[in-house]
Amino acid sequence: MPIRRDTLEMPMSNIACKPGPLHFTIRPREKVGALAALVRVLDVAIAVAALIFVLPLMGIIALAIFLQDGGPIVFSHRRLGRGGKPFFCYKFRSMAVDAEARLAELLERDPIAREEWARDHKLRNDPRVTPLGAFLRRSSLDELPQLVNVLQGTMSLVGPRPIVDAEISRYGSRFRHYCAVKPGITGLWQVSGRNDVSYRTRVALDCLYARKSQSPRLYLWIVIVTIPAVLSRKGSY
Repeated sequence: MPIRRDTLEMPMSNIACKPGPLHFTIRPREKVGALAALVRVLDVAIAVAALIFVLPLMGIIALAIFLQDGGPIVFSHRRLGRGGKPFFCYKFRSMAVDAEARLAELLERDPIAREEWARDHKLRNDPRVTPLGAFLRRSSLDELPQLVNVLQGTMSLVGPRPIVDAEISRYGSRFRHYCAVKPGITGLWQVSGRNDVSYRTRVALDCLYARKSQSPRLYLWIVIVTIPAVLSRKGSY
């Protein structure tokens, strides 16, 4: 059977591959669009409800950060979103105001820390993190401002963790899968052990979610299991 040109130009998210003999199921564009719209509705509804619920807590956190050292309350960092488009990701500031200088000094004198940073782009014992910031990170409360990102449409509740330009090389050819969806506040990586999971496994989990991102069932499952994952604090630092 001849393959139509519009099929060749169809996004990969419209094509479902089934195991066994070569077999393709073409999802109508209307169905894919409807599923994406449903996920967006869920994003906005849950984010609005969550913001109403946690707004008093966010006010207390903001005051504590300000009283800590008088520095900025919210930290906005340039990350890569859907299609590789940059955006500013919001977090409660968990680091000292001279964080970059501290990191540069540590990496210059400590080869073990330098190796860990190159491998994971994270440090288990990070000298930049304040005592209050350590608590916010372990409890994931530092990520509450990202609910604003969700309302802006630059992030989803569920998706890959937003990465920086320096991490593109870690994804290699799989970076296209990362770019296929919006980054999320939570995702398969977060509910699978977070920092206890290797970076290579994190990339694989991001790709897996990108291929199945049109599934509201998977979306809701991740949202639900995020609650016990956050409470257990497994892999958070």
